Amino acid sequence: MAKVAVMGYGTVGSGVYDIIKANADRLSRSANGEKVEMKYILDIRDFDDHPEKELFTKDFNDILNDDEVSVVAEVMGGLHPAYEFTKSLLESGKSVVTSNKELVATYGTELLEIARGKNVNYFFEASVGGGIPIIRPMHQCLTANNILKIAGILNGTTNYILDKMITKGETFEAALKDAQDKGFAERNPAADVEGHDACRKIAILASLASGKMVDYNDIETEGITNITLNDVKYAAAMDSAIKLIGYAQFGEDGKIYSIVSPMIIKNDNPLSSVDGVFNAIMVTGDCVGDVMFYGKGAGKLPTASAVVADIVDAVKHNERSKKIFWEKTEKNVMADKSSKKFSYFIRTSDLAENVMKIFGKCEFVDNIVDNESAFVTQPLTQAEAEEKMSKLTDVVANIRVLD
Repeated sequence: MAKVAVMGYGTVGSGVYDIIKANADRLSRSANGEKVEMKYILDIRDFDDHPEKELFTKDFNDILNDDEVSVVAEVMGGLHPAYEFTKSLLESGKSVVTSNKELVATYGTELLEIARGKNVNYFFEASVGGGIPIIRPMHQCLTANNILKIAGILNGTTNYILDKMITKGETFEAALKDAQDKGFAERNPAADVEGHDACRKIAILASLASGKMVDYNDIETEGITNITLNDVKYAAAMDSAIKLIGYAQFGEDGKIYSIVSPMIIKNDNPLSSVDGVFNAIMVTGDCVGDVMFYGKGAGKLPTASAVVADIVDAVKHNERSKKIFWEKTEKNVMADKSSKKFSYFIRTSDLAENVMKIFGKCEFVDNIVDNESAFVTQPLTQAEAEEKMSKLTDVVANIRVLD
C-alpha cells in the first residue's frame, strides 16, 4: 500500500482528495496493483466538518518524519514555504509531485538534481498545462525528436478575455470583469494579463525540451493589457485572431529564443480557434512535425487529475528515479533578440505613402479606424522594427504575427 500526503487543501488539493477517493480501484490497477491511500492533508485552516477530519494536520513534520509516506503532492502555490518543504521531502527520500509552476520555474533545476541524487522523483505535469498532458509526452513520446519550436496558448484567463473581445465585441476592461465575476481571473489579475504566468510555463517547457535551464527572468514578456477592441477587429479583417503566445525556438547552435507576447494568428492555424479558458500547445519536432496538445489549462478536477497521475507514476517508480532533468550551464543559453524575425502588424496615423518610404513593401489592411494606416511588415528583427517605428509620427499599436 502506498501512503501519500497532500500539502494544501485549496481548489486543487481538494480535487486530488476527491479523485483518490472516487477512483481508488482504477488508481490501484494503474499503480501495478498497489493501493493508493491518503494519510495526511497539510493545511493551516480547520476542517472540522470534513468527513475525514482526522487526516488534517498543521505540522509539516508529521509528513516529513513519517516513513510510511512515500509520495507527497505539493499544491500550496507560491515559493515559500513550498520550496523549503519540497526540498526537505526530497532530501528525506520521498517523491514529490506539484502543480506549482512558479516553484518549478524558479527552483526546478535544484529540486530535480536533489531527486536524482536521492533516487526519488520530482514530477510536475500539472504545472504547465493543468489537465493537458504535455510534460510526459515531451519527455517520453517525443524523445526521438529534436524539438525545433514550441508555441502555446498557456494561460486560460487571457484566452478567455481575448475570446470575449473577439466573439462578443467586449472591451478588455469589460471582458476582464466578466472573467473575474466567473472566477476565471483573480481579483489582482496581473500575473495572468501581464504575461508572467505564461512566461513561467514556457520557461519550464523550454528547459525540458533543451535540457538546459531557461530562466524566466531572461524571457521578454508582454501581456494583453494594451490590446484594444479595434486591434481585435483589425485581426478579424485579416482572417486572423489575437492570442497571447508563449514561444520558444531552438537553434542548431544550442541557443534558445523565447518570448511571451500577443500575436496575430491566421485562422488556418489550429491555435487561432482555441477559445474560452482552453489552452493549446503546439510542439514542432524534426521527425514528427507539428503536434498539438489541447484541453483545459486550469480548474479543480483537470489540474487535480494531472497531479494524481503523477502520484500514480511516482508510486510505480518508487525507489527508481525517472531521468527528467535539465542542467544549469555557465554559458548564457538565450539567443540574441536579433536571431528571430517576425512580421509586425502596426497601426499609425501616418499616411500610406510615408509608411512605404519607411518600411518598403508591406501589406495594408482595410481601415477600421478613420485617419489611420494599418499594415503588416515584411519579417524584421525586433531592433529593425523598433528603428523603423521610431520614424513614424505615432504608433497606435504593434503586434507580432506568428509565423
